[in-house]
Amino acid sequence: MPDPVIITCAVTGSVHTPTMSPHLPITPDQIAEQAIEAAEAGAAILHLHARDPQTGRPSPDPDVFMRFLPRIKQATDAVVNISTGGGMPMTVEQRMQAAARAAPEMASCNMGTMNFGLFQALDRWAVWQHDWEPEFLEASRDFVFKNTFADIEALHAELADARGTRFEYECYDMGHLYALAHFVDRGIARPPLFLQFCLGILGGIGADPDNLMTLKRTADKLFGADYQFSVLGVGRHQVPLATMAAAMGGNVRVGLEDNLFLEKGVLAESNAQQVRRIRQVLEGLGRPVATPEQARAMLALKGGDRVGF
Repeated sequence: MPDPVIITCAVTGSVHTPTMSPHLPITPDQIAEQAIEAAEAGAAILHLHARDPQTGRPSPDPDVFMRFLPRIKQATDAVVNISTGGGMPMTVEQRMQAAARAAPEMASCNMGTMNFGLFQALDRWAVWQHDWEPEFLEASRDFVFKNTFADIEALHAELADARGTRFEYECYDMGHLYALAHFVDRGIARPPLFLQFCLGILGGIGADPDNLMTLKRTADKLFGADYQFSVLGVGRHQVPLATMAAAMGGNVRVGLEDNLFLEKGVLAESNAQQVRRIRQVLEGLGRPVATPEQARAMLALKGGDRVGF
């Protein structure tokens, strides 16, 4: 029988996504409700950011996270994955503080410093939910998403070593795989690894099938059998690249953080809607969907009874 596919749902946008859709969850209640619905639809992992409930801006405040994390844990068995990516212009210390408080089973770890261009969206939208959003997007023209070797070391010391949290290693370019191999060689990053190939952000690798194949071949060379991979395609590339990932034996990520649409010109009304869509694709390919317990076994996670919320 084919291996089960882990569906990760990136529930609420961060540096990727201003609040340009009325369906993007902003408040703790909205985040909890959409996360629970996504888990019920089949997401084994919930990748979570927080936003200021008054302004909609990305927020690193652990108190905001703690307004929705316990609700999600009480209502689902899904693996909670707290972002350390945050948003412009947070420091790595700010970005990791919610995960340090919550000690989740998983957190994200971005594997390299990069340009992170969002300003192209200014040409595609005319109506904004909040006044700060156009300025936020324009600021990305001169924004460097900082993830130095020292930052990555600090994340591993604070979260992996001290709290038993394992990482979703977000790789936006080929060099990020080699950076991860460096940390494996030093014994800082420990298999089994969970790689998230992120394609389509301006400043990272393009959303192209050939690029995905190259990332996979490189990961095979560097990590052998010691990793699982998943694919994040930004915007319209979400479902095509997720389908390709599943056909290659990998896992998938969907969610409103990465793509606000269900199809061209049609906004997704919820994260669960996107999970159901990719689940249909997986079932058509004959790939079973992983339960949270199967995901925990595949990724050697510590278990939901050992978190701090």
